Amino acid sequence: MLKVLSEKVKLNVYYYSDISIKGGKDAGFGQNVKWDVPLLEGYNSFFLNNWRKKQAMNNRMFNAFNPDVIKVLLKSNDKIVVINGWSYFTDWIILLLSPFLGKKIWLRCENPLNQELLKSGKVKLIKQLILKHFLFKLFIDKFLYIGSENKKFFEYYGVKEKSRLIFTPYSVDNDSLQKKYIELQPKREIIENKLGIQSNKKNILFTGKYISKKRPLDLLKAFKNLPQNNYNLIMVGEGELRKDMEIFILNNNLSNVYLTGFINQSEIWEYYAVSDVFVMCSGIGETWGLSVNEAMNFNLPVIVSSTCGSSFDLIVPGKNGFIFDEGDTSELSICILKATENKEITKSMGQQSAAIIKNYSISVVTDNILQAATCA
Repeated sequence: MLKVLSEKVKLNVYYYSDISIKGGKDAGFGQNVKWDVPLLEGYNSFFLNNWRKKQAMNNRMFNAFNPDVIKVLLKSNDKIVVINGWSYFTDWIILLLSPFLGKKIWLRCENPLNQELLKSGKVKLIKQLILKHFLFKLFIDKFLYIGSENKKFFEYYGVKEKSRLIFTPYSVDNDSLQKKYIELQPKREIIENKLGIQSNKKNILFTGKYISKKRPLDLLKAFKNLPQNNYNLIMVGEGELRKDMEIFILNNNLSNVYLTGFINQSEIWEYYAVSDVFVMCSGIGETWGLSVNEAMNFNLPVIVSSTCGSSFDLIVPGKNGFIFDEGDTSELSICILKATENKEITKSMGQQSAAIIKNYSISVVTDNILQAATCA
């Protein structure tokens, strides 16, 4: 997205930390992670000095403490500053200082209303005071929402003017992924053999960390209800729940379950290419779930829990997949059976996924941002 946007407008991107580039300990995966794809190509990028020396991949407030951002704001002629939330100390420096320097703040965050409403009344009251009556009202000019529940979140906290709300859908590089699909899909049997996956079975795909938020054990419980001779379950990821998952697999004599361990970006697409259906069973904290976007670009039916933010936008039940109640493993089993009942149904749902995801693209994001910037 940043590369495409920089081709159309002057863009300077400032990072609070270089840990995503250098790599570091990811608590969710339980290991050091360094992405093997270029993250800085095609746009101007800078790294602010982070005074916190011991950094981690999380959103704790003082994990990003970059006072040098004050100098950047004072020297910069940029009129619009886009930030991705208010979790870090540096975010608050930008939020509180920029308006006094004649700069407009545009905010993009992930929070879905369906999960916000599950929080305690006390928490919501405090956020009403801080967000609705202070931050959103006095300091933010535009709100870049990623989906319908995120838009409702902003509206819930007082943002009613349509002119302040800009649709910037959570998206992946659709064009590149669809090219990957075209390249890899005809090689299914070759890839299955390479990965050690049994051929001539329907492959169910899960991608993500083995952590409580992702609820991987729910999928194992649902898989237990399926005819084992017909299915493989491929769980791409790693994390603290691996031991519990292995015990469940052993105790229930589940066959054809593949716990792959951490798979990096350059290799993960082979797993999408050999799959027949994608499942995301996450709970609270899964504000969207970009893996759903990825799966749809690989022409897969998608089955998503009712808590995931993307379920409200990307899934048309019965058309390109299904939505099931979080934690209801019996319902999840039924959804998998329906989506894989026969090749014609699976293919049709996959084609619908590919059609729907076209509206959630990087070009939509950049076009809407540029249109709003022109009117600003």
